[in-house]
Amino acid sequence: MAASLPAQRQHDASDDKRSDVARLSGPEKAAVLMLALGDEAPKVFALLHEDEIRDLSAAMSSLGLVPAATVEALAVEFLTRIGGSGSITGSYEQTQRMLAAFLDQEKVNAIMEEIRGPAGRNIWDKLANVNEEVLAAYLRNEYPQTVAVVLSKVRADHAAKVLAKLPEDFAAECILRMLNMEPVQREIVEKIESTLRTEFMSNLARTTRRDPHEMMAEIFNSFDRQTEARFLTALEGRAHESADRIRSLMFVFEDLRKLDASGVQTLMRGVDKTDLALALKGASDEMRNLFLSNMSERGAKILKEDMASMGPVRLRDVDAAQSRMVAVAKDLAAKGEIVLSDGRSDDELIY
Repeated sequence: MAASLPAQRQHDASDDKRSDVARLSGPEKAAVLMLALGDEAPKVFALLHEDEIRDLSAAMSSLGLVPAATVEALAVEFLTRIGGSGSITGSYEQTQRMLAAFLDQEKVNAIMEEIRGPAGRNIWDKLANVNEEVLAAYLRNEYPQTVAVVLSKVRADHAAKVLAKLPEDFAAECILRMLNMEPVQREIVEKIESTLRTEFMSNLARTTRRDPHEMMAEIFNSFDRQTEARFLTALEGRAHESADRIRSLMFVFEDLRKLDASGVQTLMRGVDKTDLALALKGASDEMRNLFLSNMSERGAKILKEDMASMGPVRLRDVDAAQSRMVAVAKDLAAKGEIVLSDGRSDDELIY
């Protein structure tokens, strides 16, 4: 009886390996083997269809640690040769490096951004998993006919949620276009798909994988001026490049000068009048002129009188008022009512 125990333990271990393999989906099994193949994997990738590459890449990037025993059992199951017998780890970065060995960079970026973005096999499935407010904020800047095509392609329940978030007149126009829609040429649908993928999904994917510097820039935006300067100075002494990166990503009151006339007027309607007067009291002449020039003559006169009647004001009160104005601006931007530019060339507005 005792002599049979080692054999029994070996049998149980084999059962455990098979059990681990059985829990893997088809794409996950293929992902394990591709990762185990190492440098030989690109030769296999090159023979796959684009949809297969996308599904396999998604599985690889979320695989995590696969025990060596499971890799071995899977190799036996597939009767294939794998390079190396150690544990392997599927990660976003490793998947990206492997794809780059046989695809051009633009294609690699497109695949990896789709992996980071909402789930779904095609663009319409992915749109159905995008928050209705986010999708509505994007679509409100498109032509009604384009919106009609997009909403006719997604699930009815999701289309309803998006329509409810659009301005009423605009939504009504989109509904009329959907009611009178004739069969759309394939070329037009493909162009809309391409635009959604490159302009919307890629941006959405980037926001889901945030640079830690962006997160820290938001935190620094919430500091008062003295605290912000103190921490940036301290950080410069330890990590100069990180300090410069955070500074470039911070959106501060002075950045509101990049707003166009319509954006300035929309912002002024949304902020507290006392905050506006207090914020401009401690602002540069350029910022004061920006807001005053977008007001009526009577409104500008009243605002100047309000600032004068305040007398001396504390710097921390000015900072607080300016921070509240920035917060309102960001909220309006999130709703799609104004456009905040970070100064990059691709953020420039074309009229």
